[in-house]
Amino acid sequence: MSPSGRDHPGGPYFEAVAERLGRAYLRYGFTQGTEQEVEFLISLLDIPAGGRILDVGCGPGRHSVALARAGYAITGIDISGRFLEIAADEARRAGVAASFFEVDARQMPFDDEFDAVISICQGAFGLMGPDDGLVLRRLAEAAKPAGRVIVTAFSAYFEAHHRRPDATFDAAEGIVHERTTIKDEAGGEHEMDLWTGVYTPRELRLLAIGVGLIPQAVWSVEPGDFGRRPPDLDHPEFMLVASKPSGRER
Repeated sequence: MSPSGRDHPGGPYFEAVAERLGRAYLRYGFTQGTEQEVEFLISLLDIPAGGRILDVGCGPGRHSVALARAGYAITGIDISGRFLEIAADEARRAGVAASFFEVDARQMPFDDEFDAVISICQGAFGLMGPDDGLVLRRLAEAAKPAGRVIVTAFSAYFEAHHRRPDATFDAAEGIVHERTTIKDEAGGEHEMDLWTGVYTPRELRLLAIGVGLIPQAVWSVEPGDFGRRPPDLDHPEFMLVASKPSGRER
């Protein structure tokens, strides 16, 4: 048993949370910064319109649909069938083409296929506990040689510096556990357990190197305010920007 008293379940526990939330997920304030986040991602990716982007843990598709509007060929995967239904509906409403598949991020079948791979706002990376490293490996495998891989993760520095009375920080495992109340689409309330992996910039760089990526930057970010900030204690997330070797490095 971990010091938190509640072990991470070791799998995609968020599926049950997502199925309860449905469209109610989009009421949360942290989902309101899509436009700024996507503009920043596009500036980082530096790939032409029509380039293929994989959105891992795409949820209800807010980033996928915005990227498709910008002219990219989007594939989104998520563990939640309900979230994917919403994503497909949002794409139809926006008049854009995007492909959505129900897949566990640890079991993605892609190999050297995408110009860029993203997993942001704890879409998949950061939710799998001991399997976060496997998720990052699958992201790396999905990218084409020289392709970009971008993930966000909660900051261990922020969590330690801004302790929350309603959350338990297991410093040994780097996992925060909280029990919270969520509201479904009809307003019904449900008590749910949440587990989130937290990381330091050094850990993110080492994980990237360990799965064969070349880390290029780690920045402090928060929802709706992505930027090129040096790591600090006061932003809740880090963004890792890495690339897959082109094969010409040797």
